[in-house]
Amino acid sequence: MDKSTPAPAYQLAQLNIAVMRAPLDDPSMRDFADGLDRINGIAESSPGYVWRLLDDGGKDATGLRDFGDDVLMNLSVWKDVDALWDFTYRSDHLDFLRRRREWFERMREAFVVLWWIPTGTLPTVGEAKRRLDLLRTNGPSPEAFDLRTPFPAPTHHDQHA
Repeated sequence: MDKSTPAPAYQLAQLNIAVMRAPLDDPSMRDFADGLDRINGIAESSPGYVWRLLDDGGKDATGLRDFGDDVLMNLSVWKDVDALWDFTYRSDHLDFLRRRREWFERMREAFVVLWWIPTGTLPTVGEAKRRLDLLRTNGPSPEAFDLRTPFPAPTHHDQHA
């Protein structure tokens, strides 16, 4: 980015959750568990990646069970919707995504939520839960949306960041 271009005022926060079909150390989950470091590495080296939540061990968030004992979560920040879309659907992550039914239960409610946060801030798990509940209750809105129904980043005049 050239120095005369100001940094964007907002970045995209992303939460996704998944209910495991078996414990993470079960043989049926081996391909998923063994692939996590590689997929996380792809995310971290993707253009537009900013941050992801890690547990106290600093490796990944699989030990964090804020949504239930059998629920994995991923909380991350991206430059914008396009950056997240490209990682999700235009990298080796897509192969992982295509196999999700082998490892995770089908969820009837929304399990991915996106929202805009001021650049330089990080989302909390509590905020992510609130945003997911908002999406589940009200459908997509500027405060809580998904990749199928994205909303633009707020302008400086917007009050609902």
